[in-house]
Amino acid sequence: MTPNLDRREFLQVSAAAGLGVALPGAAEPGGSRAPQILRSGPRPVVVASANGHRFTNGGTLTCVALAFDRITRGADVLDALVEGVSIVELDPADHSVGFGGLPNADGIVQLDASCMHGPRRRAGGVACLEGVRTPSQVAQSVLAHTDHHLLVGKDAQTFARQMGFTIEADLNTEHSRRLWLDWKRRVDPQHWLDPEKRIAAGREAGLQMVREGLIDPDHYYGTITCNGLNARGELCGVTTTSGLAWKIPGRVGDSPILGAGLYVDHAVGAAGSTGRGEANLYCLSAFFAVECLRRGMSPKDAGLEALRRVQAATLEKRLLNARGLPNFGLSLYILNASGEVAGVSLYASRYAVCDENGPRLEPTEALFPGRALD
Repeated sequence: MTPNLDRREFLQVSAAAGLGVALPGAAEPGGSRAPQILRSGPRPVVVASANGHRFTNGGTLTCVALAFDRITRGADVLDALVEGVSIVELDPADHSVGFGGLPNADGIVQLDASCMHGPRRRAGGVACLEGVRTPSQVAQSVLAHTDHHLLVGKDAQTFARQMGFTIEADLNTEHSRRLWLDWKRRVDPQHWLDPEKRIAAGREAGLQMVREGLIDPDHYYGTITCNGLNARGELCGVTTTSGLAWKIPGRVGDSPILGAGLYVDHAVGAAGSTGRGEANLYCLSAFFAVECLRRGMSPKDAGLEALRRVQAATLEKRLLNARGLPNFGLSLYILNASGEVAGVSLYASRYAVCDENGPRLEPTEALFPGRALD
């Protein structure tokens, strides 16, 4: 960081450099003030789920702050976003992503991720990946080094090894393992239940742990998604997750599926999602939101329209609360090609933004009042 500049000044200088804008009061070499240059392109901006501005993994910058800094210094947008989300993947304090993410029903951490590069019209993803702390980087390697979009399971791990990633035997932390043991004792005290009761018991045990404050509601479903735009109008996005806590082994959520957990159309905009993956998969919410942008909607209106679609598709009694509304969380983080952003959610939440005004958390636009389990 430049000496004698605080973080906000640093980000403003970075933004100005990326935009070709003279800051007010900037002087030419001779001492006279340089004229302020009006912005000609879109403003650089990064938008992410709330954990994009909560975790630093022992550093000084959060995901959105680091990604914005890299973008305004001229880095490729996707490179910057992946570097940003890797902070969260590596931080054991976030139990929804990467190292220390809440494991599946067998106590194994299985990770999903995808990324999309708007200008290059390329994408890459991995699902059910074990042993690699940064699945977003493996997904980017799929994009860069193969002609495919998605690799899964043991073969995704083999590919990661071939790309030089370190493979670890276990990505649990002591905390994630302790929570899994707590869940296991609740759901399976006599070893086995009949299939219908086992599914119901597993879900109820997990939600009970949320109600007791053992698991952050956002971490039960997990995920970080991050989209960014530079001054040249280049759009990219990335989503990475450890998935639904205590999921059936082999379960793949929405995060690595293009159009569900992430979608980028370079000419229109980008959308990413966190929350109940199955609801998002059924409605392809990220793709739908971007198509709403294409029809001229604002990011906020596009996201709310996508959430209404999810509500209309949620019919099963087990997925409805006492008010007849979805009993799960789902959020969308949307960025259009002009640099306008929005965070929307079924119920009140927050999302992360970084632009020339610095990194911050903003309230989402909620479709419903109250909480999911009310």
